[in-house]
Amino acid sequence: MSPTFVVVPQWQGSISSRAMRLADGAEAIRGDLPESATRTVDVPAEAGDAQDTGIHRFSTLLMVRERMDLTLRSVTDWALTIGGDCGVSLSAVAHAARRHPNDLAVVWLDAHAALHTPETSPSGAFNGMVVRAIAGEGTDGLALAEDSRVPLERVIIAGARDIDPAEADLIAERGIVTVPVEDLGSPDALVAAVRATGAGQVYLHIDLDVLDPSAITGLGDLYPFGLAVETLTGLITALRADFGLAGATIAGFAPASPEDAGDDLPSILRIIGALTR
Repeated sequence: MSPTFVVVPQWQGSISSRAMRLADGAEAIRGDLPESATRTVDVPAEAGDAQDTGIHRFSTLLMVRERMDLTLRSVTDWALTIGGDCGVSLSAVAHAARRHPNDLAVVWLDAHAALHTPETSPSGAFNGMVVRAIAGEGTDGLALAEDSRVPLERVIIAGARDIDPAEADLIAERGIVTVPVEDLGSPDALVAAVRATGAGQVYLHIDLDVLDPSAITGLGDLYPFGLAVETLTGLITALRADFGLAGATIAGFAPASPEDAGDDLPSILRIIGALTR
């Protein structure tokens, strides 16, 4: 079944000086999507307030989550969410988890593990806390409820190259499965990790910074030794062959200009093609 594309030009989950480029990136991708199958979530212009949560721009993040939840309620098939920052995966994973209760694994393809809470985060940026919120841990309003969360035992962190000490400690303490870049040249290790969760459905979160900077230039931060586009599309194809695709996110596109966006869009469209064909 073809997906509904849900475009969420949210930038408030990032505190980078280049964060607003994330909204531009989502809009650039939207221009190449089929209009009849695309829905756009309105993201407020204002940054928002922390409201004593320890999460920068919490009030706006909460507002966008509520708007996204409303949009997803009318999606009867699976949704391919286009961000914006990584926080857009929160509502999208919740939507997929409700459709596939106790049968969903999340593959988090990202240069970052996103395993912080406000208590451990060195930045207060929500994009570093999303996986914990997906597991129902963290701040009320963003941490998912019991009927929509995915426990960390069914989360696989793949391709991460910037893991903070507190995140590394949590990975060790909780036995969170990670698959490093060097083990992703073949899809076997990632497929085996998902299979070990016992889930029949998979949600794919793809932050484009999982790619090597030589593959795509429109990234907020550059982390070397990432994946090639061909490797990423091969992983997607292998996962789809073994599991149902319950949903996906493409996030983290932050082009410096419309011209730069045009240079990167063919690679992004190849990734979209691997998810949808």
